[in-house]
Amino acid sequence: MATAGLARTLSTAAGASLHLDGGLLPLPSRGGHHLLGHSQGGIYPAGFLYIFTGLYYATDRGTDIPTAQNIFAVLYLVTLVLVFLIYHQTSKVPPFVFFFMCCASYRVHSIFVLRLFNDPVAMALLFLSVNLFLAQRWSWGCCCFSLAVSVKMNVLLFAPGLLFLLLTQFGFRGALPKLALCAALQVVLGLPFLLENPVGYLSRSFDLGRQFLYQWTVNWRLLPEAIFLHRAFHLALLAAHLSFLLLFALCRWHRTGESILSLLKDPSKRKVPPQPLTPNQIVSVLFTSNFIGVCFSRSLHSQFYVWYFHTLPHLLWATPARWLTHLLRLLVLGLIELSWNTYPSTPFSSAALHLCHAVTLLQLWLSPQFFPRSVQPSRKTH
Repeated sequence: MATAGLARTLSTAAGASLHLDGGLLPLPSRGGHHLLGHSQGGIYPAGFLYIFTGLYYATDRGTDIPTAQNIFAVLYLVTLVLVFLIYHQTSKVPPFVFFFMCCASYRVHSIFVLRLFNDPVAMALLFLSVNLFLAQRWSWGCCCFSLAVSVKMNVLLFAPGLLFLLLTQFGFRGALPKLALCAALQVVLGLPFLLENPVGYLSRSFDLGRQFLYQWTVNWRLLPEAIFLHRAFHLALLAAHLSFLLLFALCRWHRTGESILSLLKDPSKRKVPPQPLTPNQIVSVLFTSNFIGVCFSRSLHSQFYVWYFHTLPHLLWATPARWLTHLLRLLVLGLIELSWNTYPSTPFSSAALHLCHAVTLLQLWLSPQFFPRSVQPSRKTH
């Protein structure tokens, strides 16, 4: 009902997402490989172009906005189904939390059916890949993961966690074919643009140094614009991001007693006998990897909320610290929602968002380990 209500409001605002520049699809030689869905054309990978070109023609060249919104409403429902399948397998989150996931976020409904951003498309493919990982279909899961990356680069925030899982499950030699599959799919999808202008395509679609505008930031409004734009601040965030990933990998994810370098070995040659990864281990590592990236992002814009909105219940409930009661966790969810719905953002809303992120990150660190005692090296009894 919420999505239907949104679809009936301001429908013309969504039309910009589906219009082409003069009906053309500019190639890299003309300054960008697409001009779909964003005022800054040519900044997304090739998968986005193919999907939104299909939407463009399915909506009478971007003019039939109600049809486009109906398509995104279906995408929203499909995303919920994929998320529920994940939570069903982990069986950690209480049922009442799903009410808030489905009904309490006006911002998420708007991102899906009013603004028609590509972020929901990327996240739907990501959640499909997680379901495939849970089904032990690792190759197919890597294909879907790479497809998600081809729609929007933010999915790479899950990549450190995925790499850890692949090494844990297969070792270095076993993980290489999966990683090669991800890379090969990117090459195939981007081949028309790589042949035309490889440097332009790669530098624009996978631009890690892209500068964000201060006026749109949700998370750093509490800082002066000069600091927000300063390169030293960006490097500090990158260092913090990598440091927290390393800490979690060493101290929270890898708890077998062996060196983390043992992950490079074939599982059958490790001192600790290999055991299948549980659903909670897979989901916790992937969602935590993404959450750490969100916490230390140089800027978060309103549509970026879907990057981690559907993962928050798992992060708060699946590995809970004792000091974080149900009421406090709901308060964290509510403050996060309030922060994302404050437009334009304020120093207070940004500070509240960082506080909630810090509480969530702290409870992930203090909570019981992701990996059960059964994977610890057994001690000899005398």
